[in-house]
Amino acid sequence: MLVVTTESVPGYEVEEVIGQAFGVVVRSRGIGGNLVAGLRSIVGGEIKEYTELLEDARRSAVDRLVENAHAMGANAVVMMRFDSSEIGQTMSEIVAYGTAVVLRKVSG
Repeated sequence: MLVVTTESVPGYEVEEVIGQAFGVVVRSRGIGGNLVAGLRSIVGGEIKEYTELLEDARRSAVDRLVENAHAMGANAVVMMRFDSSEIGQTMSEIVAYGTAVVLRKVSG
């Protein structure tokens, strides 16, 4: 499935707008990861444990977005965006959302 952050896709026409699609993931790093990350924050620089956590959560959110759009009958998602928030001090919520559409290749 094509997932783009743009409103249109060159060479394609939006045949049908199906509606909003989304994928939500809530993740928490275990106590060991939080401890290591806390120690790294004292020194400064990138906290790789959290970077990996958020990269994985974004991939999972996009996968769920694609599953949701496919279940709605779409063959693409346009205007895809991410949103994130913190739940408490140990959990992160990542949402991937966009507009589920049916694209048709323009002949030419």
